[in-house]
Order: sequence, then structure tokens, then C-alpha cells
Amino acid sequence: MAEVIRMPRLSDTMEEGNIVSWQKKVGDSVKAGDVLAEVETDKATMELESYFNGYMLYIAIESGAVPVDGIIAVIGNKDEEYKHLLTEDKTKTATTAPVRESVQEAAVATVIQSPAASSTTEIIATEAGTGDDSRIKASPLAKSLASEAGISLSQVQGTGDHGRITKRDIEQFMVSGKGQPATKESYVSINPASAFTYGDVPVSQMRKTIARRLGESKFTAPHFYLTIEINMDNAIQARTGINSNGDVKISFNDFVIKACAAALRKHPAINSSWMGDKITYHRDINIGVAVAVEDGLLVPVINHADMKPMSMINQEVRELAEKAKTKKLGLQEMQGNTFTISNLGMFDIDEFTAIINPPDACILAVGSIIKKPIVKNDQLTIGNMMKVTLSCDHRVVDGASGAKFLHTLRQYLENPVMMLV
Repeated sequence: MAEVIRMPRLSDTMEEGNIVSWQKKVGDSVKAGDVLAEVETDKATMELESYFNGYMLYIAIESGAVPVDGIIAVIGNKDEEYKHLLTEDKTKTATTAPVRESVQEAAVATVIQSPAASSTTEIIATEAGTGDDSRIKASPLAKSLASEAGISLSQVQGTGDHGRITKRDIEQFMVSGKGQPATKESYVSINPASAFTYGDVPVSQMRKTIARRLGESKFTAPHFYLTIEINMDNAIQARTGINSNGDVKISFNDFVIKACAAALRKHPAINSSWMGDKITYHRDINIGVAVAVEDGLLVPVINHADMKPMSMINQEVRELAEKAKTKKLGLQEMQGNTFTISNLGMFDIDEFTAIINPPDACILAVGSIIKKPIVKNDQLTIGNMMKVTLSCDHRVVDGASGAKFLHTLRQYLENPVMMLV
């Protein structure tokens, strides 16, 4: 019996998947476990595997976006009639628009990731025209650059995990003079330092999701902003003392996460969400930490942050940030946030405002620590000052509530020992 293959929902924020390429064509034999296509989601590029044996009878779209639960292919017996399935689906969609709960049973997506040194999701790709059945491992960006430059991947030695070919490998291959130079018509200019694409570039699923969610947040939630300056002298001293032990290395971001968690426990109104017809005040304190990745921004979550010591927070942040950069984050690791922190201090940004990350009611933007003249005990001295800005959803949080939260946050960061009580 013919089976309809639909676009599965591969992440909580996914509304459509972008078919990058098909590994099977109409008429090909298909076995359970065979890779049917490469699908780009808002989180990663994944291989879509078949659960069924048979033949590829129908492909709905060669490349491009398909909404979740949309038909992408049909697999069945050779020469089996299948068109009635497409007609029935159109009729059902027009009358009831059902959401298939068993969509995950139609296909399985397997992510084959890159090593920690690369921020590009790695996939296993078969090099066309090599004349053999060996599978050449390469990142999507490496494949794109090689295609633009007219380079066969079989000529390139991969330096990634298990010999995977990365962007750097393609660039080094070009610099060595072994590869053919890019044509003048190519939009890609390759040099040892970087490769950038000029002209029109299709929007990735991740960028589409970022645009949709933050657009909804900015223009739906009435934002207001509160900025405060914090003296980090004692935090610097405490961090130096902790790190001198050598067993664990704590970052300033860990101090901020722990201080926010402690302050949220005292100000539960900040740890809340606007739910349309109700406001949810969360008992758990789960802090999302914004991490910049190649295609945009991911927000892994530190659950129960108020109950964890900074050493544990440090370890979790490191592990989750590495997973985010290599697109290995699991769905459960990006869900349940009740408050978010965005830190650009490492990029020498003194001060900025951030857009609230739904469903949170607030997000804290953290700037860099700057030495500057301050008045302390009626004396002019040099202080290590850090500005933070709290973006608030005015439907949930009032100015006084946000100000009190920031006041408590400052107390914790200026007197880190208080976080131990």
C-alpha cells in the first residue's frame, strides 16, 4: 500500500522545512533507513530517512519550503496508483485542516553534526560524478563553496572529524592553487580569512523563525527599558579568588546568571509570561542564555538556575553553548525558559537593549565591564562598572517591579557573598 510522506515537525518552533536536495528520485528503490532528502529547519540541516520499503512514486517539490505536515513524497509498490491519496488529502485539508499527530512516524530526521571546532552543521553528502559509491563527508557551506569554485570534493583532504571537509579545507585548497579560480560571475569571493556571499541569499529557516518570533515580540509586547550601572569590583575580586584555585573557572556571565536567579526568587513578578487571557507566574527559574551562531541566535536553557552553584552553571553554559554552535542542541534543551540573558560584553559593547524572548516577560542585556572614574565614600576613585538594561513587557511588568528587581540584582553582584546565603 502506498504511503504518503509528510514534512515532519522537527523542532518546537518549526512551521516549515526547506528541502535542500533529494537523495532519491522518482522510480528509485527505497529501503527503510534510506536517506530521502536533506531538510533545513530553523535549528539544523537534517537527513530525512524513510520508514518504508518500496519505490519512490512521487515527489511533490524538488526544492524549497514545505509547511509542516505538507505532502513531500509518496512511496509504494512499483507502478502502484497513488493519485487518489493526493486528492483525498486535498479534500480533507479543505474541509477540516487536520493536524497529523503521527507525522513523526512518517519519517525520521538524523542530524550528523560537525566537530566542536566548526559552527556549521555537518552532513554526510555523496559527491556527484565521482564514479564510486563512497560517501564524502562535507559541511553544507563547504559543498556550496566547492560548487561555486568548480572543485570536486574528492580532490580535497578533510581535516574535520573523521575526515569531514569544512569551509577552511575548501579555502586552503583554493589558496594552494590546486582549485580552479571562481568565475567573475560568481558572487563568492574566497580568501584564507573568510568567504562571504554577496547578492541575494535565500533566508534560512532559523533566520525566518528569528524574524517571525522577534517581530511578533517587538510589535506585540509593549517594551520599556530600565538601565542600571553596577560596580563589579567585588565580583572581580571574588572571581579571581575562585579561579586561582584551579579546579574550576568561573566567568562573569556565571555571576550574572546566578545573581539573576537569586533576584528572580525575590521578585517572582519578573519570572512570568503573558498568556493572552492570563499571566503565568513560574515557580521554576529557568534562565535562557542567548548564544550567537552562524545563522542567527539560539537560546539554550539553564533549568533551576537558583538551585545550582556557579560551578555547575559554568559547566552547563559551556556545554550548551558548544552544542548550540555545532547545532547539537536537543529540543528539550531550548524549552521552558522563564527569563533570558543576552551578554555582549565580550564584544566590547558598553550598553544595548534586547528584544524580549517569548514567552518571557523580561530579558536582561549585559554590557562590558569598563574602568571609569566614580565617587565612592565621597572620594573620587576608579571603579569597574557594568551597565545592564532590563527589557520589560509592560502588559506583565510595571516600572516599579522592574526597578526593584534591578536593585536586588545590583546588591547581589556588588556583594557576591550574599548569593551564598
